[in-house]
Amino acid sequence: MRETTHMNSKITRSSELEIPARRSFLSKSLLMLLPLGFTPELAAQRLPSSKAFVPPTRARGGAVLNVRQWGARGNGDNDDTAAFQRAIDALPAAGGTVRVPAGNYVIDPTVRVYLRSRMHLHLLPGAVLRAKRNSAERAYVLMAYKVSDVEISGGRIIGDRYNHLGSAGEWGHAIMIRGSKRVTIRDIHLSQCWGDGISIGGAMVLNRPTISSVDVVVANVVSTGNRRQGLTIGQAARVQVWDSEFSNTGGIKPGAGIDIEPDPKDTGIADTIHIENCVIKNNEGNGVILYRPTKRVTIKKCIIERNGGYGILSIESTNAYITQNIIRNNYLMGIMFRVKTRRSQISGNTFHNNHTRLWGIRPQGGLILQRLVGLVTGRGGTGSHIQVTNDSWDIRVTTNFYTR
Repeated sequence: MRETTHMNSKITRSSELEIPARRSFLSKSLLMLLPLGFTPELAAQRLPSSKAFVPPTRARGGAVLNVRQWGARGNGDNDDTAAFQRAIDALPAAGGTVRVPAGNYVIDPTVRVYLRSRMHLHLLPGAVLRAKRNSAERAYVLMAYKVSDVEISGGRIIGDRYNHLGSAGEWGHAIMIRGSKRVTIRDIHLSQCWGDGISIGGAMVLNRPTISSVDVVVANVVSTGNRRQGLTIGQAARVQVWDSEFSNTGGIKPGAGIDIEPDPKDTGIADTIHIENCVIKNNEGNGVILYRPTKRVTIKKCIIERNGGYGILSIESTNAYITQNIIRNNYLMGIMFRVKTRRSQISGNTFHNNHTRLWGIRPQGGLILQRLVGLVTGRGGTGSHIQVTNDSWDIRVTTNFYTR
């Protein structure tokens, strides 16, 4: 028998498919995703809002160019990297839009396509960028380096994870953002990368402070089947992530859905990160990592499930706010706050059947066997769901919902 428990406490020391239309990304499936034992009344209270988030359009000129006019073939064989770069470089000073018609475009990530300021790279339906197989430890299909007012939208990017020529490295990303401002990534499918689907961070400058990325929006993105992370957020401020999926990551640690982790060599931090209405599931490691030093991270109205570690792991983060999420069927606890995590709050979340390790149910390739999970009864209460270690402080755990 399953029961629903409400607890109020204070702890002071302790996918291969096309991108779905916005607004329908999560709302149509939320009722099916709720754990057994919910009444319709409780379900209505716990469902995230279906109000659509509209990502910002960045400033740019009105020029429109087509990569085909600059020599791109899109036949799956020709290396189209140089043609893409010619089209981007041909934009006038005021910027504009570079359109990519349907086709299979081979991009050499060791050369990479460099985006410029005040531009929109618009992949039309059926446009696919495929990473050319390589042996490099660091290789990126698209690179935004110290630019501003950039938008990337539509289509798909497929990495070389399954035909990579080397065995070292973990930095083969679909989209790399470094030291850039006012960037929007939307309505795109990213998969099979040697490293991350998206990596956002700082640009290192010799003998000068690292330049943070600022005001980056990720919306209606699917990042799945990548080797290291679905999304990495390093030295950055004011990053928003909406209506997206980060799933099936695995192959090299950390193997998380989302990893918020500034490079220890950087002097800056990850500050003011907002994650809302996302699905974070089936990752080999933790669902979400908040790793030193991060400040003001909000995780709201997300479904975080069937990850091979914790649903959410926080180490030395400050002012985290975790609210109105569904956190369930994770191999370890739903939430772990440890090592100087402080001034944070956990409120209004629904926890179900976490810490499946207690019953010997292990993830296999990033997936916890769903059939076996269905046969297990959860323990309920905070014991399987929330843990705060004694080296953390000022942690408020208010009313949450626990089912078993």
